[in-house]
Amino acid sequence: MPVGQIAFLVDTTRCINCKTCEVACKDVNEGVVGVRIRQVRTFEGGEFPRVFAYAISMSCNHCEDPACVAACPAGAYTKRAGDGIVVHDPERCIGCRYCTWVCPYGAPQYDATAGRIRKCNLCVEELDRGRLPVCVTACPMRVIEVGRLADLETRPGATMLIRGVPSPDLTKPACVYLIRSEATDVR
Repeated sequence: MPVGQIAFLVDTTRCINCKTCEVACKDVNEGVVGVRIRQVRTFEGGEFPRVFAYAISMSCNHCEDPACVAACPAGAYTKRAGDGIVVHDPERCIGCRYCTWVCPYGAPQYDATAGRIRKCNLCVEELDRGRLPVCVTACPMRVIEVGRLADLETRPGATMLIRGVPSPDLTKPACVYLIRSEATDVR
């Protein structure tokens, strides 16, 4: 895996909202009911006859300036120096939920059964072995990619601004999107 901030690229123009990425993530992370570490969200808009809908597969954005790391009183979050991945240590987590309040993207999920937070660690064990995260390998449409942010953000049409998603100015997320024209109106 390349050195530098690792990021997701999500091609929303090809997502068919099948949620295979969600299911694969939940399976690998032994997810419980109600906890969705990866979520496919649907956005709708327009007026008849020009209506639209698009789906976005989202998880932790492994932000450059992660609010969760700054807010956690237990030091359960770490931003890895080499690749910028934000890792959560459930053994240090005290279940206070501060991270769920400060993350503008809703990435940390509270697991009431365990009394702790769960979040995407970008399948860091798989990456460290030279393999891809399960959401990437499971997607039948090849919508999700992982690579260096510097490379992904230079893709033609790649943007961090997308309608329905909080501004990237808040925490500088390491996620870029390929989007439909309807998703460009970020008012």
